[in-house]
Amino acid sequence: MILKLKRTPGIYLVGFMASGKTTIGKLLAHELGWAFADIDEDIEAEHGSSIAQIFDTHGEQEFRRIESEAIQKRVREVERGRAMVVALGGGAFCEACNIEILQPNGVSIWLDCPFPVLKERVEQTNHRPLARDPEFFQKLFSGRRAHYEKSDFRIEIQSDDPALAVESILKLPIF
Repeated sequence: MILKLKRTPGIYLVGFMASGKTTIGKLLAHELGWAFADIDEDIEAEHGSSIAQIFDTHGEQEFRRIESEAIQKRVREVERGRAMVVALGGGAFCEACNIEILQPNGVSIWLDCPFPVLKERVEQTNHRPLARDPEFFQKLFSGRRAHYEKSDFRIEIQSDDPALAVESILKLPIF
């Protein structure tokens, strides 16, 4: 395991909504024997509201502030030595303040899932406020890719089998 990960044992999964961050993250954490956290779940538990409700009631800017606070809480646990895989929200890695706290405190891995797969997955749900408008959804996907490219590693998601993604992650030179 690389020294950075030994000092601050955090793996942060980044990527567009529905790329599999939570599913893959849980499986990866289990394989490593680490804790798992999902930032969206943390926010919903703390605020007693769904992400969609927070967006609708308070707007995206307030949601991003809340999200950054939730990320800071998890990073503090990692800084104290708690080994953890953290699934970030789709827009979290687009905020400079989040990247600044994440980069020195672990390793970020971009789960790069093809747009047609994401679109199909999102169409099966109704809880994603930024996916309501298909044209906006496509533009958002295209616009966020440049931010995700700032992650330490990139894993192509080529299957709906999360075990294959975990296998690819475990082959990275960080272990």
